[in-house]
Amino acid sequence: MRKYSAQIANVAAFLLMLLMNGLANGLPINGKTTGEISDAFPVLFTPAPMTFVIRGVIYLLLLAYVIYQILPAQHTALFQQQIGLWFVISCCLNAAWRFCWHYEQFVPTLLIMLGLLVSLWAIYRRLHIGRRTVPPLEWWFVHLPFSAYFGWISVATIANLTIVLATCGLGNLGLPPVLFTSLLMLFAEGLGIFMATHRNEMVYPLVIVWALIGIARRHHTTHISLSVIAAILASALVMVIVIVKLKNNGGRFPKIRAL
Repeated sequence: MRKYSAQIANVAAFLLMLLMNGLANGLPINGKTTGEISDAFPVLFTPAPMTFVIRGVIYLLLLAYVIYQILPAQHTALFQQQIGLWFVISCCLNAAWRFCWHYEQFVPTLLIMLGLLVSLWAIYRRLHIGRRTVPPLEWWFVHLPFSAYFGWISVATIANLTIVLATCGLGNLGLPPVLFTSLLMLFAEGLGIFMATHRNEMVYPLVIVWALIGIARRHHTTHISLSVIAAILASALVMVIVIVKLKNNGGRFPKIRAL
């Protein structure tokens, strides 16, 4: 039992994170759902509600990882050493963020979110995602979940920052709201391009694309110029991903990895 302690800790931490997420919207904690608190702030970077279905997808991917990593055959796998305690840390930070968010402690939520971002970057970097060829099962059950999760938390950190600025009375830092949000989207775009070009990574930038589509969707009737900018950025990032993949595969699309 002791030799599986790290894997069991991963399961326990994941269940804690799921519990907090369930209570956050099931009770809900402090009488408000996560989305209701977010919607109380008129920040333009927040995407349309439908965009957040990706959280459910990511949690399913993480569930697949948790099941995969506890299998006896994976006990001595290299990824176990690479991830170490970082997954446990990320789950605890996720749960703590949810608690602080629902009690509207917004500055602490940003600090916790930054910690979560760092923990996922540590996992991403230590796994050499995009730079190391791994067996198909490991890609589907380890690399894919953490790449998607890291991409989404990158977007969530930017959104969290905008809300903290709003609560501190700093708003858009004196800039017009559309311009400020466009600059934030350009920053997110830059992250996606960097991951695509420097790490030959597809999942992380596709998450950025999804977020940009969500922003475009939310503002297509209220801030048309912002919606158009978001759509152009999403399309441009898709083109970058396609070009990088074609270039790195001799002008051919890579084959889908099968189980």
